[in-house]
Amino acid sequence: MEMPAKLPERLKDAKETSKPKKAPKPKTESRPVPAKENPPIALVLPTDPDSMFKEGFLKSVYNERSTLPVVTRFPPEPNGYLHIGHSKAIAINFGFAKYHDGDCYLRFDDTNPEAEEEIYCVAIKEMIEWLGFTPYKITYSSDNFDKLYELAEDLTKRGGAYVCHCTETEIKLQRGGENHGPRYACPHRDRPAEESLAEFRAMRDGKYKPKEAILRMKQNLEDGNPQMWDLMAYRILDAKHHRTGNKWRIYPTYDFTHCLCDSFEGISHSLCTTEFQLSRVSYEWLCDAVKVYKPMQREFGRLRVTGTLLSKRKITKLIDEKIVRGWDDPRLYTLVALRRRGVPPGAILSFVNELGVSTALTNIQIGRFENCVRRYLEQTVPRLMVVLDPVPIVIDNLPDDLVEEVELPFSPKDPLMGSHIVPFTNTVYIDRSDFREVDSKDYFRLAPGKSVGLLRVRFPIKATAFEKDETTGLVTKIHATYEKPPSGSNSFKKPKTYIQWVALSSKYNSPIKAEVRVFNPLFKSENADAVEGGFLNDVNPDSEEIFPDAMIEIGLDVVKQRMMLPEESGQVDAEKKHAGFEAVRFQGLRVAYFAMDKDSADGKVVLNRIVGLKEDSGRA
Repeated sequence: MEMPAKLPERLKDAKETSKPKKAPKPKTESRPVPAKENPPIALVLPTDPDSMFKEGFLKSVYNERSTLPVVTRFPPEPNGYLHIGHSKAIAINFGFAKYHDGDCYLRFDDTNPEAEEEIYCVAIKEMIEWLGFTPYKITYSSDNFDKLYELAEDLTKRGGAYVCHCTETEIKLQRGGENHGPRYACPHRDRPAEESLAEFRAMRDGKYKPKEAILRMKQNLEDGNPQMWDLMAYRILDAKHHRTGNKWRIYPTYDFTHCLCDSFEGISHSLCTTEFQLSRVSYEWLCDAVKVYKPMQREFGRLRVTGTLLSKRKITKLIDEKIVRGWDDPRLYTLVALRRRGVPPGAILSFVNELGVSTALTNIQIGRFENCVRRYLEQTVPRLMVVLDPVPIVIDNLPDDLVEEVELPFSPKDPLMGSHIVPFTNTVYIDRSDFREVDSKDYFRLAPGKSVGLLRVRFPIKATAFEKDETTGLVTKIHATYEKPPSGSNSFKKPKTYIQWVALSSKYNSPIKAEVRVFNPLFKSENADAVEGGFLNDVNPDSEEIFPDAMIEIGLDVVKQRMMLPEESGQVDAEKKHAGFEAVRFQGLRVAYFAMDKDSADGKVVLNRIVGLKEDSGRA
């Protein structure tokens, strides 16, 4: 008896009533914030986060099936950590549903117990929430193992599937082989349905070992699409499943599971990458063959970032060889690594939105991704002064007990970010790169006899002498004078350059000492796989520089307390829920953008460079 094609209840109900649109959030007026008062969190970004749904490919996909409700799914296999490429699929599936006031499932495609672990389920869920999305429901393909088995039996009874005992080599030859020769049917293809059903149940009950028998769908060997050449539906695996334990010895394949789970969940738009474009035919064939509701599958181009590696196997090799510390090493492009590095989730979504969506493969250089992150940070993070390689300056004509308060804005362009106070004393630290022992005409920073401005300090200083360590040859101390004009005179020569500084003050617990990790590309070339000898021969030996004695001004304490985050829909709460030290981000003036690392602790600050201030900048 044939099963009628049932429309899932959620879609059936939608024919009668459409889901009401959510009411817009009330607008609130902003007000100027006085100096030293804790202001609102930060700027609202001006970019339209929904632009990729309003036009182009995704608009046309919606127009093909515009009935409500829109239901999508993100279906990762829990066998590894998500990477930057997955961010596109996440943004599309969750964003598409959200834009059309629908729902998106997070479904773990856990049909291969040999490779899957619960730890990856937890990590994937956390990354999706960190990006600002909340799944409608979290489901597992294994939730449907009983139902899938019943449909497999039904398909077999009706002659739509058969048990095959061929070897992998024999099956490849049946499909044309490596030389694309003629295709021919498996010798078991036309066995009676009752016999295949009995053999399928024998597979389930343990009669066969792995690879001794498989269930194949009886499709169309004459079709030009290889996804119709009798795909495998079930195989035997001797592995304990992370959720169902030892209940099953047979497991459904992706090609059998995916479309049916989409159907069970009432997915309206099954959005996936173009590697599954050929699979659309078998997707629709199976739904029709077992007489269930058929979702609409459409495919978009994958996102590939060049200059790095995303392969699980290769990253594992990097970890085993101790080239990187782990899956969250900030030099990698896994999402956990990008989070640790300090890349904001909103910057990743802005990057995906900026690229747009089409059916074409998107190859993007690391530099373009970093440019997008840089623009995002420029609008959303406060400014602080950081000195990576400090050398002290003693301003000899200022008294030892001098402590002046200097007010610094967190952003020169946004008064709503407020300001903070730092001390100015007769001993300040500057970066070693801002001093030269011998002056030249094309050099505008500090040198003997030359003046330079200290950011936000009223008058410049002039270097008068310096001291060196005879062993290392490094400058250990600089002497200078404060060029305050005589009493009654306000005239002084404005310096050509202003540099960052941090003062020594026990009263203000200044400076804050830190270890700063500056990350450079992990590989020397754009395509490490193409390098002779393999990707390990392309590792950049200077991919990480450590400045163990860096100093930060005390405004960092204020930034840590306030944890400034951009006011995007759902983003603040989402990031705060999973916030670690990496949510403390700022621009180090004249240096780079930084975030605190998880290795930080009480009395210990560790910073990661997120990106430089400019592309290929040599300063940071």
